[in-house]
Amino acid sequence: MKLGYKTSWALVALLMIVGISANATRSGKSAWAKTADSDSVAEKTAAVSQPVNEGSVVDEVIWVVGDEAILKSDVEVTRLQAEAEGIRYSGDPDCSIPEQIAVQKLFLHQAAIDSIEVSESEVMQGIDAQINAWVSMIGSREKLEEYRKQTITQMREQMHDDFKNQQLIQKMKQELVKNIKVSPAQVRKYFNNLPADSIPFVPTEVEVEILTMQPRIPMEEINRVKNQLREFTDRVNKGETTFATLARMYSEDPGSARMGGEMDYVGRGMLDPAFANVAFNLTDPKKISKIVESEFGFHIIQLIDKRGDKLKCRHILLKPRVSQEAIDKSIGRLDSIANDIRAGKFTFEAAVGALSDDKDTRNNKGMMVNVVDGDVRTSKFKMKDLPTEVARMVDTMKVGQISAPFSMVNTKGKTTCALVKLVSRVEGHRATITEDFQVMQDVVLAKERQKTIHDWVVDKIKKTYVRMNDRYKDCKFEYQGWVK
Repeated sequence: MKLGYKTSWALVALLMIVGISANATRSGKSAWAKTADSDSVAEKTAAVSQPVNEGSVVDEVIWVVGDEAILKSDVEVTRLQAEAEGIRYSGDPDCSIPEQIAVQKLFLHQAAIDSIEVSESEVMQGIDAQINAWVSMIGSREKLEEYRKQTITQMREQMHDDFKNQQLIQKMKQELVKNIKVSPAQVRKYFNNLPADSIPFVPTEVEVEILTMQPRIPMEEINRVKNQLREFTDRVNKGETTFATLARMYSEDPGSARMGGEMDYVGRGMLDPAFANVAFNLTDPKKISKIVESEFGFHIIQLIDKRGDKLKCRHILLKPRVSQEAIDKSIGRLDSIANDIRAGKFTFEAAVGALSDDKDTRNNKGMMVNVVDGDVRTSKFKMKDLPTEVARMVDTMKVGQISAPFSMVNTKGKTTCALVKLVSRVEGHRATITEDFQVMQDVVLAKERQKTIHDWVVDKIKKTYVRMNDRYKDCKFEYQGWVK
């Protein structure tokens, strides 16, 4: 269970009061099995069975799902986040939010059983993408820090566990529905029975090509970063400090820095290839790796343990700084390239093949690829799915037009400069079976997947020990079976 330091002590106090001991938790008798013995059940339900004086308790266990407690503070934090983000619940939030948290615990438990994994690099990319979106909306990192009254590092630390859990839940859902398919006949039948005003509206879709140019980082800056990493290695080897201490103080990987640079057991395929090649060749936990450059920056790595084809290590990541002068130079060069394209000296696609720094789009003649639901790849984007800076440019462009150069932060957290070309635009409209079959198929497929997940949750509830405070038993829940 993920708890902040404030709520964790409240829970410890509550568990001590109602007699739930650490030994009960570690006894090996899983409350996820509905056949848990009566002593285990009694201990786990005590926290929600005791009468509570609302005015005298700092926190309160309101639900127990399997071995996991849901605290009143968990609900309050979720409610505040929803209010801040403008999220509205269709039902009573006092009922909907605890149920939402309980369902998340079901997915996370199943992900652990099925050994579903999320790499630190995936978590970092998700967090950085969110922070970059905020920065784009508010104008600068400084303004964002002022608005949220947190440093960027503090935001990353606060977001880490939630982002990791959300990605685990998403992967678990994808695993549950991976074999769901719908036939053309199912699609036609579904839409033939729909009233005209219920046919889905297809938002504006665009296809975009992009040419990216990484601002040049001077060798002096790269050497500065490498020298700092060499200094860290030297200090650890001399016994002046530990690798973990330096990682906490200096590493720019927010996910692992607070853990002393430590990453959990992970397979080679979950890591950046350059990082993995060095990490998996380490054999002595007392030695520190050479400096390795990955797509995220520069690292030094220390082995902790190996188990079969998985590795546990700690690392320190440092990122070279990009100067405004370097950004301005790249913008100037891209401006000249754009003028040459407009003058007909060469095509946008030829410029991408010769000059673009992004290998994925370069090999695709610049065409940006949208990955939907983690597996479906398409060149078509809804405006909301484009990177914020790209969407801002494309919004007012005509088909075939080349944008002005601009800077952005990519999904790897690196500052890059870019030009985009609008290849196609289909304005929003009501779907038709002839023109939008894929859209209609996606609607039917989404409904079938939603039904499969709904049925799975209902079945999982039947097999899972659940106990809730009496005041929640009259709630109208989305899923059946919570009240035993």
